[in-house]
Amino acid sequence: MKLFLIAVLFIVSVGSLNAQSHGTVFEHEVMQSNILHKEVAYAVYLPFDYNTFNRNYPVVYLFHGYTDNETGWIQYGEVNRFADKAIAEGTIPPMIIIMPNADSSWYINALNGQENYEDFFIKEFMPSVEKKYRIKAEKRFRGLSGLSMGGYGALIYAMKYPNLFSAAAPLSAAVFTDDEMMNMPQDHWDKFSFPKLYGNFPPGKQRLNNAWYQNSVLKIVENTPADNLQKVRYWIDCGDDDFLTKGNCMLHLALTAKKVPHEFRVRDGAHTWGYWRSGITDALQFIGQSFHL
Repeated sequence: MKLFLIAVLFIVSVGSLNAQSHGTVFEHEVMQSNILHKEVAYAVYLPFDYNTFNRNYPVVYLFHGYTDNETGWIQYGEVNRFADKAIAEGTIPPMIIIMPNADSSWYINALNGQENYEDFFIKEFMPSVEKKYRIKAEKRFRGLSGLSMGGYGALIYAMKYPNLFSAAAPLSAAVFTDDEMMNMPQDHWDKFSFPKLYGNFPPGKQRLNNAWYQNSVLKIVENTPADNLQKVRYWIDCGDDDFLTKGNCMLHLALTAKKVPHEFRVRDGAHTWGYWRSGITDALQFIGQSFHL
């Protein structure tokens, strides 16, 4: 009988532990934006002990790709499952992950001023959620990550606002060279919503205007002093069969030329959710390490 009771207690305790190690997901939170003049949806992952301990947590802003929304990293990326496992194993510290909907904004301000998403995120969204949730609202405990368009957004914010973020870990970041922008077929230019960001230009040098250069990752690296770039830790990961490999390799070379420390990974894979799922834990681990430096 004693052995039976011990076995029952063990099973109950293990079940309780497993239940406690699952974080909480709110897939569709909403805030009203005065800058964008509309409601903006976002998803939130809270670590398993958020409702148990009265403490503040570091935060990772995790950005979706083009044509996706705030639910992408939950529905297809299963980031909550990977975060649960990594936290339980001690691979990453307990953290809050916030996933805003950016539509097709590319996380920057539009050329025509009608959709200033960058202003919204920095001036409105980030301060709002950091008051709503128990977040350590300081550079040391903020990280950025994302895929494709979202990886681009993570790089842009890290490079433009190095005093706000400690680390950026983009996956398959949409980094384009000047040549790629000049020679991009018109249907692709239109499909990616570039006319509203950089102007409605046919292929050619006219696309390389101030709007583009102010938001070109490679141009920002070229024009930014190395000591400013060094304020953020970078983890860059792109598949060897990804159409964005060239831009990521050029970014690696540009950072290397300016002696900016960073991690660069080219793994077997393409522009797929399978690739991003296989890389998100390493990205979060890299960011989590930054919280302890």
